[in-house]
Amino acid sequence: MEHLIAEAKRRNMYILMDLVVNHCSDEHEWFRKACEDPDGKYGNFFYLRDKKDGELPTNWRSYFGGPVWEDLPGTDKQYLHVFHKKQPDLNWENPELREEVYKNINWWLDKGLGGFRIDAIINIKKALPFRNYAPDRDDGLCSIYAMLQEAKGIGEFLGEMRDRTFKKYDAFAVGEVFNEKPEEIPDFIGDDGYFSSMFDFNETIFGKSGKGWYDARPVTPDDYKKCCFESQAKVGEIGFLSNIIENHDEPRGVSHYIPEGDCCEESKKMLAALNFMLRGLPFIYQGQELGMENMTFTSIEEVDDISSHDEYSVALDAGLSPEEALKAVSKFSRDNARTPMQWSDEANAGFTTGTPWLKVNPNYTSINATEQMKNPESVWNFYKQLISLRKDPAYKETVVYGALEPVWEERHNLMAYYRKGDRTLLVVGNYQRETQEIVLPSGYQKVLLNNYGNVSEDNGRIRLYGYQVLVLEM
Repeated sequence: MEHLIAEAKRRNMYILMDLVVNHCSDEHEWFRKACEDPDGKYGNFFYLRDKKDGELPTNWRSYFGGPVWEDLPGTDKQYLHVFHKKQPDLNWENPELREEVYKNINWWLDKGLGGFRIDAIINIKKALPFRNYAPDRDDGLCSIYAMLQEAKGIGEFLGEMRDRTFKKYDAFAVGEVFNEKPEEIPDFIGDDGYFSSMFDFNETIFGKSGKGWYDARPVTPDDYKKCCFESQAKVGEIGFLSNIIENHDEPRGVSHYIPEGDCCEESKKMLAALNFMLRGLPFIYQGQELGMENMTFTSIEEVDDISSHDEYSVALDAGLSPEEALKAVSKFSRDNARTPMQWSDEANAGFTTGTPWLKVNPNYTSINATEQMKNPESVWNFYKQLISLRKDPAYKETVVYGALEPVWEERHNLMAYYRKGDRTLLVVGNYQRETQEIVLPSGYQKVLLNNYGNVSEDNGRIRLYGYQVLVLEM
């Protein structure tokens, strides 16, 4: 690790790691010691409650389905896990636990780590005292969000963690924050915020249903545009959002945000540019730069993700056939983004000579890094152009720090916005197969990016072909 960090810094780069401090593994020594002595020091590192026959401490449903309570092995107690039962929650109310967490964080920062992506951090604060909430499904349980909405005082934990760790090292921290109120944004990412940035999940949660994935609404182009602009307006110049199309917990973005049947080279590049040019920090997940797509699952047995298995059962319980349930789950399964990276058209996409933990997407013969690096018109090379524009000294101030101003917001299947700084750029994407026309208020100086061969213009009227995206200097 020290060698990796040193080589990264030599290239003016920094290494970030995933930081998981809401929970640990049930194989961690802390948890093993808690099992051995639940009333001792390490028992208080977790949320333990006495076991009562036929009664759970609370009726909260875990993120992955089923109760959040599990028997503590070898004892007459139960432990809390808001995620998988192999991920017991840490008791942040215990100052001794927090000290151990900060010690762990600083151990890495002492090595020269640049910072962290902070996992599931909102969950560290529970609503106390524990109580039941109104059930929202036939299982008699309630969503864990019901408890989180009542949890107060997380800022004390986050502020303490910032001061004891990140702030001391001037380290970068981006948090998984998903239920903040608009007035709380300065607390999270303001000048003295808990984090340097936070992920924008407005697009990823759109259309989701409390009933389950089977009841989710598809994200239309107009929905995607509205979600992006809502987030941009909410944050303004308070700080930087971290913008994502996908991550390890989401389906592939090109399969989620591009209308069904329209996934192609042009639409993938359009989505890339519309997201990448937003104000904020662009995050690119592995395979996104190739335009990797969702997997086609033929059986639930091909799926490893625990949340997908739970949602499959939920769909069956709602009356869907196995085929319908699998189709519903396949759209959102986290395994879509976890299939092996597609390096080449060789066996197993060049990922391994062994047997991968998930089946390789069959389209690896046409979508792979080796082929795209050879093709100047590939999605991979388009992402390179986006990165080059962001780093270009002539445009960096505008692309990184410039204001974002939506334009033509009411136009159907058209997403467009200005980036205004020391220069003015217009980003416009035709989010449909059919052509559209726009009329520029004034002439443009230069085409900075275009996913088509040419720009069709006539007296200030620009014809945008299907899924064409342009970045113009005005």
